[in-house]
Amino acid sequence: MKATGIVVEYNPFHNGHLHHLQQTRIKTNSDIIIAVMSGNFLQRGEPALVDKWTRSKMAVAAGVDLVIELPYAFATAQASDFAKGAIFLLDALKCHSFCFGSEEGTLEAFQETYNLLLTKKDEYNTAIASYMKKGISYPKALNEAYNEISEATTVRLVDLSKPNNILGYHYIQAANHLNSDIKPETIQRVVANYHDDALKTETIASATGIRKLLFEGQKLSEVNAFMPSTSLLGLTEWESNNKSFGSWEQFYPALRLLIIRSSREELGQIAEITEGMENAIWKAAKTHTNFQSFMLQIKSKRFTWTRIQRMLTHIYTDFTWNQLREIDFPTYIRPLAMNKNGQAYLQSIKKDLQLPLVSRVAASKKDTQLQLDIKAADLYYLGLQSSYGESMVGSDFRIAPIIE
Repeated sequence: MKATGIVVEYNPFHNGHLHHLQQTRIKTNSDIIIAVMSGNFLQRGEPALVDKWTRSKMAVAAGVDLVIELPYAFATAQASDFAKGAIFLLDALKCHSFCFGSEEGTLEAFQETYNLLLTKKDEYNTAIASYMKKGISYPKALNEAYNEISEATTVRLVDLSKPNNILGYHYIQAANHLNSDIKPETIQRVVANYHDDALKTETIASATGIRKLLFEGQKLSEVNAFMPSTSLLGLTEWESNNKSFGSWEQFYPALRLLIIRSSREELGQIAEITEGMENAIWKAAKTHTNFQSFMLQIKSKRFTWTRIQRMLTHIYTDFTWNQLREIDFPTYIRPLAMNKNGQAYLQSIKKDLQLPLVSRVAASKKDTQLQLDIKAADLYYLGLQSSYGESMVGSDFRIAPIIE
């Protein structure tokens, strides 16, 4: 069976994701679609709207054949490490290709961009360092440096100010660095961009827009036009059980407690916290009772909102610089959900896998990356501040891969 991989968060699964999934199957002529999906905390440094089990069930119900968890250390990492972990797992799963959504929509531009940055690597890094000295954020420095070295070229390059283009570039970079034979493909995003608010005149909206509507108090019936019925069912069941959705506003009381009980020196040991941000974070937590005002106090030109949220995620899960430095690549393959086709594919490649296949957490719990996943999952449920969340603590040990 021919398998194609996709890298997803599905926060939540909507019609745009369905389009990408359907077009991926057509474009790659694949028998199996494997999704590497973030767990309960995401790359933008925030808790997922609903947990990984609910999102993986949404994915399989919509047509994904096999959902694999991207370990916490990669799911909450900067774009290059996020991509490295995901492509490494898809390669380990014997995928023939991977397909990502992008604002660009053509693979050639990504390949030209990769070749340019590889050829001008030293010049690019020098320019990045120069812009960083001006006190701007790392992503902005990357973009400024990229614009500078690409001015003289006549070939079509990718706009690396767009979020999905950035991830797409890093997917291709990761595949090349791994010397993988996995073939990249891309599909253009349609209608709604990554950060767009949902518009009621459309049937495709961004996940950001859908979450915004829900956090503003809109009922699920207000977003049902933007997602398959199976996703709406999953969100409805979640809301019935939990009464609310995962967000930093909901998690902030627990985060604030953890910040204030820590010393500034302890906060400085947390992954991604640098340049004295521990002082700003500690000071803001002492005075602000809601997440939005807390973030507005600590935001800066030096660090993006997303980068700061990743710092906070790592404070919440107690993920340190020392732990981060010990991690290179994912150390296991952990299925979350699958259909019969996905199950058959996994059985067909099982003997050839170079990584352990973790179906029962208890049998592999000594793996340090897996321990991070388990802890992050439990802390996510506690952050929900509900009886449902409390009852889900320890669920990584109780829930086997879901077969639909």
